[in-house]
Amino acid sequence: MTRFSELGLAPQLQSTLDSLGYQEATAIQAKAIPLVLKGRDLMAAAQTGTGKTAAFTLPLLEKLSIGGKAGSNAVRALILVPTRELAEQVMQAVQKYTGELPLRSYAVYGGVSINPQMMAMRKGMDILVATPGRLLDLYRNNAVKFSELQYLVLDEADRMLDLGFAGELDEIFCAIPRKRQTLLFSATFSQRVKDMAAMMLRDPLSVEVSAPNSAADTLQQWLIPLDKKRKTECLQQLVSRNAGKQILIFVKTRKSVDELENLFIADGLSVAGIHGEKSQAARMNAMQSFKSSEVQLLIATDVAARGLDVEELPLVINLELPVNAEDYIHRIGRSGRKGNTGEAISLVCADEVQQLATIENMLGQLIERRPQPDFEATHKVPETALGGIIVKKPKKEKKKLIPGSGNSMANAARKPANSRSGSGLRMFDHSEEGGTKSAGNRPDRRRPRKKK
Repeated sequence: MTRFSELGLAPQLQSTLDSLGYQEATAIQAKAIPLVLKGRDLMAAAQTGTGKTAAFTLPLLEKLSIGGKAGSNAVRALILVPTRELAEQVMQAVQKYTGELPLRSYAVYGGVSINPQMMAMRKGMDILVATPGRLLDLYRNNAVKFSELQYLVLDEADRMLDLGFAGELDEIFCAIPRKRQTLLFSATFSQRVKDMAAMMLRDPLSVEVSAPNSAADTLQQWLIPLDKKRKTECLQQLVSRNAGKQILIFVKTRKSVDELENLFIADGLSVAGIHGEKSQAARMNAMQSFKSSEVQLLIATDVAARGLDVEELPLVINLELPVNAEDYIHRIGRSGRKGNTGEAISLVCADEVQQLATIENMLGQLIERRPQPDFEATHKVPETALGGIIVKKPKKEKKKLIPGSGNSMANAARKPANSRSGSGLRMFDHSEEGGTKSAGNRPDRRRPRKKK
């Protein structure tokens, strides 16, 4: 293991790390920090919870502390993140590592009033953490200037592309100086991110400290195959079975968050919910309450898949699998962080088998199935294999004929009324008089001609 004292950080930073109890660097920190200090552009991939934020923040603080101060409305180092929650988490880490260094830092994101942010930016910021949309709002209002920008960090770039920030990122890249140091840090690197990196990084170095798109070794993953209609009942049983443990439950829609929140509150449990339609204040309060162990259950959409750092979270439950396979890695990565053990359970129905197969192919392993005695699936979840899905075709049943019927009316009656039989199309009229008459026997409903 590499100690922080061996990485060439300034005495003030080293003193702050000592006070925080940081002695041994993680693998990503040990590899990335020296390269960032040398001024190299970097693409760094590591499992979530392995200290990526410190890996780019510490060397930036070192370089920013050497000289210079940000002018009015100017930014010296910019950290772009996809969500408000992650912006707050990164900001807290930056302020924690800054310690006594005379550096200013701030976070800007949507969902709150822009006016206080505009006022704060007048002083200039050494480090600005921002979501792309709110950053552009400030830039268009001349509240942010990029003329002094020296460092750009993209944290969770793959998620920004998934959320549709590609156009906003292009606009930001056009506005910032070309001469800069650029760092990309993420747990997953899709091909889209690699293509983007090729255009915006200069001769970058690539660092991977584990297999890409992999989960931590300290995290146990398994799934329960069951029918969709019984998922909530099974979830309640899992929560009851893990009474006393903090549990993070992921769902796909805000409606599911609200319904489950009300359900568990009625069960007498302490619970909070997070989704994109809740106010930023409510979201931050829910996150903080969960991190401080004030609530047992946190029910969330993927807005909490990144940006929630609970060091000893024992259990994550996926009530529904995510649409994007990469989000599965980030969801389960909330548990088993920083060497702690954790568990991730997914409730999977037959409709989700394609998503399951995609996730398993990304992981490079099949997820263990543990059917529960009380929740055996009526609609079986097809078997999966790396590279695809194994679908067992049901045997075709032979049609039973009524003995001696041949092509009689007994078999013809099995066909729909307007089907072809013999050489012609037979039509039927269900008239008000009752009974079924052939078209040829319909009563003449034409009005009689008036006599002249």
